Amino acid sequence: MTTPPTPRRSRPQIEKSYGIPEEEEGMLPWEFVDAQMAAARNYWLATVRPDGRPHAMPVWGVWLEGVFYCSGGPTTRWNRNLAANPNLVVHLESGDNVVILEGQAQQVSDPALVARIDAAYLAKYDTPHGEPMWALRPRVAFAWTDYPTTVTRFQFD
Repeated sequence: MTTPPTPRRSRPQIEKSYGIPEEEEGMLPWEFVDAQMAAARNYWLATVRPDGRPHAMPVWGVWLEGVFYCSGGPTTRWNRNLAANPNLVVHLESGDNVVILEGQAQQVSDPALVARIDAAYLAKYDTPHGEPMWALRPRVAFAWTDYPTTVTRFQFD
């Protein structure tokens, strides 16, 4: 198992009228994101259609070592979107305990990794995953539990 990189933590750059504090006090730790992603049952994906329109869909997935994995039928709209444009946003269901991940998805083909993901799917959902399998290593993430006090941005190199 690999240890995921630790992100830089800061406040997002939002208009002052939103009341986001400038100081670090109150920011959430990365462990909050890690725990929320691992515990979630459903995840919302936002992908981009070939004509540039957004597409959102709830899916099942697993969070392993700082990476989000999901799969679905190859003909689903979101799968076809990712095949053409890998930009992906993953958002949890809650608007109160918020976690949003942004980055580029990559298809998973390593058999050993696929086996680990399949085991995690079986443990979580009592069913194996489908194909193709996608991985999202976040480039940036946002989280909060008490807006605007705890709003935190996490950035990866």
